[in-house]
Amino acid sequence: MKSKNKRWKGHQSKYLLTGSLIAISIAFSPYLFYLYEIFPSGPVWENSFFSYESKYYENVLTAAWTYLGKLTPLFLLLIWFLTCKHWWYHVILVPIAMYSFQLVSAFYEDVYLGINLMDTGQLIYLAPFFIIILSIVYLIRIKVFDRIYGYDLSELDETEISVFSNISDKDLKEIKDFQDDEKADEYTESNALIEDYYRKL
Repeated sequence: MKSKNKRWKGHQSKYLLTGSLIAISIAFSPYLFYLYEIFPSGPVWENSFFSYESKYYENVLTAAWTYLGKLTPLFLLLIWFLTCKHWWYHVILVPIAMYSFQLVSAFYEDVYLGINLMDTGQLIYLAPFFIIILSIVYLIRIKVFDRIYGYDLSELDETEISVFSNISDKDLKEIKDFQDDEKADEYTESNALIEDYYRKL
């Protein structure tokens, strides 16, 4: 019993520590963005480790502002993706991919002074990724719907489903029950006729 309590307390303290670190990271995200102010205002940034030359923006401060303007929402979206418990959390990968693509494109443009054609038509490049993610989310939605309501969606009659139908689900059920009753009556009548025929023989 004591070992279970110790394990539970250890798990709880780890959970609180992780939650605290995530909360602090989110709270300090504006400071992450404003880190650009520490960079020099000039075309070259030299330090003891490396030197960086801003070829496109011609200003290291402007380049840092651009990078951090894309890195900060990317950081927050990654936290959201890793901590989200909703069934649709895979959709968060779409804006994550968009910001990642923009960040890499901006860096490539500034370092290599290339006219970045990728950034102008980025939706074309990201379209296959969007389609894959949306397909995964739709499949998960079907499984969740099936588990919650207990329906097997493959058994639904597609002819009865219409987006533009004015008939409510309740009325549709009543019509179906009525049709089933009529079929049952026809079946009993046909059986009675057959039995009568055999009696006469």
